[in-house]
Formats: sequence, C-alpha cells, structure tokens
Amino acid sequence: MKNLSKPLTEKELDRLDNFLLDRIDEDADTEGKDEGVLDISTLDGLFTAIVSGPVTIVPSRWLPAVWGDFEPDWESEKEFEGIFALMVRHMNSISVMLMESPEEFEPIFMERTVKGKTYTVVDEWCEGYWLGVTLAAEHWNPAMERLLPSMAPIASFAEVTNWRGHELSIEEAELIQNGIAPSAREIHAYWLEQRSQAVPAARPARNSEFKVGRNDPCPCGSGKKYKKCCLKDEKIVPLH
Repeated sequence: MKNLSKPLTEKELDRLDNFLLDRIDEDADTEGKDEGVLDISTLDGLFTAIVSGPVTIVPSRWLPAVWGDFEPDWESEKEFEGIFALMVRHMNSISVMLMESPEEFEPIFMERTVKGKTYTVVDEWCEGYWLGVTLAAEHWNPAMERLLPSMAPIASFAEVTNWRGHELSIEEAELIQNGIAPSAREIHAYWLEQRSQAVPAARPARNSEFKVGRNDPCPCGSGKKYKKCCLKDEKIVPLH
C-alpha cells in the first residue's frame, strides 16, 4: 500500500509544479478565464487552508478549483492517477505536519532575484490559501472576526485586500511576511479545537453535505475512481 502521507521529494515537487503550469498551452486563449492553480506555492497554500479549516473538502470540490477553466487533457488514466496521488500526498503531509509537529510547518514560498538580491514572494501562497477559504466560506465566515489577527498577514498579500502588503516599506512587508507561517499554525490550531469540541449530528452518512459522484476521484486519496474504491465498501475515508 502506498504511503499517502509521505512528503514529496524535491523532484516530485518540481514535477507537480511544472505540470500545473504546462497544462495550459502557450497559445491558449486565457482572456477572462480562470487559469486555476499554476504553481506549487499556490497549491501549497490551497491545501494548507483545506486541511486547516472547519470542514472536510473532498477532491470533487477542490480539483475544479485547481484546474479552473483548463482541466488537463489526460493522456491516460494512469497519468491522472499519478498527478492526483502527488497532490493527495502533499495535502496529507501538510496535515500530518500541522497535527504532529506544527512548529516545524513552513509554507512553500517563491523567490525572486533582483540585482543580485533575493526576495521572498508570498503572493501565490496567500492567494492559494484564500482560495481554500472560499471553498468553504460559509463555515469560515462566522469565525472571521475571531480569526482576524491571524488572517491579516495572509490577506495582506492576496487580492482580497488588493495586495495592500505591497504598499508598505520593504521592512514592514517582510515583518508581515514572517508572520504568515505562525498565523497558519494558529488558524489550524483554532479549527482543530473547534472540531474536537463539535458533536456530530445524528444523521446517516449518505446525507453528508458534499456528494461524491461514482466517477469522481475517491476521497481516500487512492487515485482510483470512487466506484472502484470506497464505494464498494459503502464508506468514505476522509483525507485528514
């Protein structure tokens, strides 16, 4: 059985990063269209929000957000399963890290070198995180006032605030950037506590909020279709 919580190697991260960008042809008409997630930093932010939030979001909800209007033309089912497995492993490794060693969690930021000096670029990660929040906005919104101090550093480098972090001095911007990772840990800890205190409603499993289609990727992360995996056992194994 594959270890679906094993962190990706640098080579696997590069493979996933390149795939996300190369899935859109250079000649494609992207005007006014949603290009989805184009790099590993944005994907890392998206997955961090998903595993940190108030509810489980199954692949049939987050995969469309990754692809946007440009779902790949898969050469084979094996190709899809390979890419999907990398995504699930990365998501699960983030979840394990935040659960077991949160102090060691670090986002995957990008870097840019200008005139010999290297700068940290956090915009893509923050955009990805905010995208993850919007996938379950109705569950996040009631706690936004409470989470505002933790959400502020992330929102400062996202479109939701018109990237107001870039209006600050370099020193001030770097100070806020340094607060992103601790903020992500705080948000995860908050929702973890909330979920642990929640009492599940007495209702059949088939009435869960999010429905998984028979041909959708199985939420357990196996890379197989739902009908060929957990559906045959009439159960869904959560990602985290």
